[in-house]
Amino acid sequence: MAFLKKIKNIFFIFLLQLLYSSIPAQDIHFSQFFETPLLRNPSLAGIYTGDVRVQAVYRDQWNSVTNAYRTGSISGEYKMPVGKSNDFVTTGMEILYDRAGTIGWTTTQLLPALNYHKSLSNVQNRYLSLGFMGGLVQQYFDRSKMTTNSTYDGLGDGESLAQANFTYADGSVGMSYNSSINDNPNNNYFIGVAYHHFNHPKNSFYRSANVQLPSKWVFSGGVKLEVTEYSYLTIQADQSFQNGSSETVAGALYGLKLGPDSEKPDYTIHGGIFSRWNDALIPVIKLDYSSFSAVFSYDVNVSPLKTSSYGRGGFEMSVSYIGFLNKYKSTQNSTLCPRF
Repeated sequence: MAFLKKIKNIFFIFLLQLLYSSIPAQDIHFSQFFETPLLRNPSLAGIYTGDVRVQAVYRDQWNSVTNAYRTGSISGEYKMPVGKSNDFVTTGMEILYDRAGTIGWTTTQLLPALNYHKSLSNVQNRYLSLGFMGGLVQQYFDRSKMTTNSTYDGLGDGESLAQANFTYADGSVGMSYNSSINDNPNNNYFIGVAYHHFNHPKNSFYRSANVQLPSKWVFSGGVKLEVTEYSYLTIQADQSFQNGSSETVAGALYGLKLGPDSEKPDYTIHGGIFSRWNDALIPVIKLDYSSFSAVFSYDVNVSPLKTSSYGRGGFEMSVSYIGFLNKYKSTQNSTLCPRF
């Protein structure tokens, strides 16, 4: 028993060092990054065919290793035309919740967003977008569940934490360009760059002014290509840089339309695979029905952690709705509109 206690102590001391030391943490991310446009880049808000888009994503990660990371995101966007020059404005909101570990390390985010789409052509879908997102982030944990060497010596947890929760303001800015290809509205592409945490928020339970959330650059791109009248290929990729680390995730989905009308199919089934470089392979299945979509994916771990995880990474699912409001300000009758 003494040996097991010693091992447990070492594990929790390591966890504390990881969570509370001056080493800045990396951002939360989803494997289905293509279903969380606001987290990628606030200027990607509104790049869809419709007035509104509502999305929810849930991720359950690393159950085979330790107490799982459980992450959820709900986002909404509303797009409306502005003026008489084919410009648009999109307002949005991102709500994120993440909880992990024995001590219940929890992060909640409430982030409003605003994006302006400037039309660069009177005859073709060609837009330059500038978006901002910012709001409040809260982090907290259950101190009563924290275990250290001092706990076994009857000295409490032995940590001189100022508090077990704190709140800070966070902000992101991004720019993107999207266009149809060769005047074919069924072929589209976009490129974008975002700068996250531009205000360098303080991020420490010890209230240390030297511990800040490091800024992050995210470069994004995607292309949608018509293969046949009833099928198309969608390719998406993100490259991010934060605090000396980088992440590359990319992949493709092949979509097959089912039904007599290729413009308004009864169903569209997508299948494909994505890769997070040196970390995971991510098979993906997606089903579209009317204005609704459901996406399922699973991370197959290929990093050095696979020895402990047995190759099991994280299950992820998302649902979304894209539709028109049939109002005077609707984009449904617009000949030019940001889309992808």
